[in-house]
Amino acid sequence: MNKKSVKDVEVRGKRVLVRVDFNVPLDEQGQITDDTRIRASLPTIQYLVQQGARIILASHLGRPKGKVNPKYSLAPVVKRLSELLGQDVQLAGDCIGDIVVQAVSKLQDGQVLLLENVRFHAEEEKNDPTFARNLATLAELFVNDAFGTAHRAHASTEGVTHYIPAFAGLLMQKEVEFMGNALERPERPFVAIIGGAKVSDKIGVIENLLDKVNALIIGGGMANTFLKAQGFNVGKSLLEEEKIELAKQLIEKAKAKGVELELPIDVVVAKAFAADAPHRTVSVAEIQEDEMVLDIGSASAEKFEALISTARTVIWNGPMGVFEMDAFAKGTERIAQAVASCGGITIVGGGDSVAAVEKMGVADRMTHISTGGGASLEFLEGKVLPGVAALQDK
Repeated sequence: MNKKSVKDVEVRGKRVLVRVDFNVPLDEQGQITDDTRIRASLPTIQYLVQQGARIILASHLGRPKGKVNPKYSLAPVVKRLSELLGQDVQLAGDCIGDIVVQAVSKLQDGQVLLLENVRFHAEEEKNDPTFARNLATLAELFVNDAFGTAHRAHASTEGVTHYIPAFAGLLMQKEVEFMGNALERPERPFVAIIGGAKVSDKIGVIENLLDKVNALIIGGGMANTFLKAQGFNVGKSLLEEEKIELAKQLIEKAKAKGVELELPIDVVVAKAFAADAPHRTVSVAEIQEDEMVLDIGSASAEKFEALISTARTVIWNGPMGVFEMDAFAKGTERIAQAVASCGGITIVGGGDSVAAVEKMGVADRMTHISTGGGASLEFLEGKVLPGVAALQDK
């Protein structure tokens, strides 16, 4: 992390624009169903409050497509943030314009103002320079603490950095340091576990990791494409026919680099994609034409657990099966427990894996849980994240 953080600059009495990621899930009544992202931003906000800064928070919520939509208002967030901070947070009626300028002018040291959803303006996602300048004029300093949006060059993540000095928030710093260290200076053995539905989503990640890891475990729907590449029949399982050749190449690349590439040896299959579908565990050589793979089997889980138990660094992105259905959650549960029990540094990224460790109650036993889905994937691919690149270097 060669970027300056919020702790490298004097903030007392200064107006500080902080990009946070308050894109939280809401139910039909507009109630927050998971406040993880709000809680993740607290260290930066609390630090700025204690230092006597005047804090202006900016975030998006959902996909309002550049139009004002009450359904995507940050009003529920203000309520929850006020409770967590133990002080009143004001909500501005917009994110730019006279009413916002007035609200900012009334801020006292240590007070917090949340701007309304930046994506109510189409210019946000277009990284429009005028819109970015309007945001920037509200403050003297910019702090980006929204790792989850760092892979997007938007006005509130990258655009504002052209007008005011920009620094990393404490969450941003933690994300980049943990994942950066794992990729650049891992304690070995280094094991990566990649799951989820599609190979196409994670080709770049797999290719980058093959240059860095000692072992790579592949599970979830994407494993079917690799099994097919090895000549196994996968029935009517999720499969990317056009990626079979690529899977063969990746298997060869792993061999050439001396990386252990581990695939399931047994799987849980059913004839229907349903929570109550009758299911059985079979070896990967026994999958029938009318069956689909919905989880890894117990022998695979055991093999993966043994490998994880020896690791000093683990990165996990993507579940082993359809973990939302209890009948097909065992593989993901066992991997979650194995990662939690491993004595090394453990990093979990990607929405589904994070949901899995939360569901299984082992989240607090992980070294680091990434708040960024797409951002953590692009980081693992070795891509430059615009929201990080734009911050001031040390």
